[in-house]
Amino acid sequence: MILFGTLVNAAAIIVGSLLGLLLTRIPESIRKTVMQGIGLAVVVLGLKMALGTENILLVIVSIVVGAILGEWINIDHGLNQAGKWLEKKVGGDKQGSIATGFVTATLVYCIGAMGVLGAMDSGLRNNHDILYTKALIDGFSAIIFTSTLGIGVLFSAIPVLLYQGVIALLSTQIYNLVSEKMLDAILLEVTAVGGLMIIAIGINILELKKIQVANMLPALIVAALGVPLVDWLSGIL
Repeated sequence: MILFGTLVNAAAIIVGSLLGLLLTRIPESIRKTVMQGIGLAVVVLGLKMALGTENILLVIVSIVVGAILGEWINIDHGLNQAGKWLEKKVGGDKQGSIATGFVTATLVYCIGAMGVLGAMDSGLRNNHDILYTKALIDGFSAIIFTSTLGIGVLFSAIPVLLYQGVIALLSTQIYNLVSEKMLDAILLEVTAVGGLMIIAIGINILELKKIQVANMLPALIVAALGVPLVDWLSGIL
């Protein structure tokens, strides 16, 4: 079953979130300090991802063009509206905004190469090892996120399920379109661009400045298209 790894990943987030609800009654001072620690860890993760780039100019162009497109579409508003809709359906979240938890966790769990590679491995070889590893990471982080951001984190399992599920189902077509070498190059730059967004998420968690990270999401597509474009132009020039 090619979607089994994705289902396990989504289930791990749900289980981790439910366990995290048991820790929501910790004192506010501890909660604040834990959130600061999470923010710092997220920034470090983003730095590690971003520093892997082999074309910093492409990363910059991707972020700029992607941000323009994202602001035009206003993705951040859409995600927040989805979170607020969940708030109305589920009820008030005493420990924090459902919208904030949903948006933050969705971005953290969906940005990065692990989900893409794992889903493709599931679809092509029915091998779920990468997604099993991601499930463990996401599950443990869901415990921490939910204990500080609230029940909204649980609902991030839905976009993870859809996002990775679609990639798994389309994996054969993706490999038919691009070579393995080109796919590796694309994932490298997409991961670097995603790393910058992860850093922005860390900044938001630390409350240093409010950055509309979701509006930068088109940058991932720009980077994915930019790699073969740069390769084609370098061949001509």
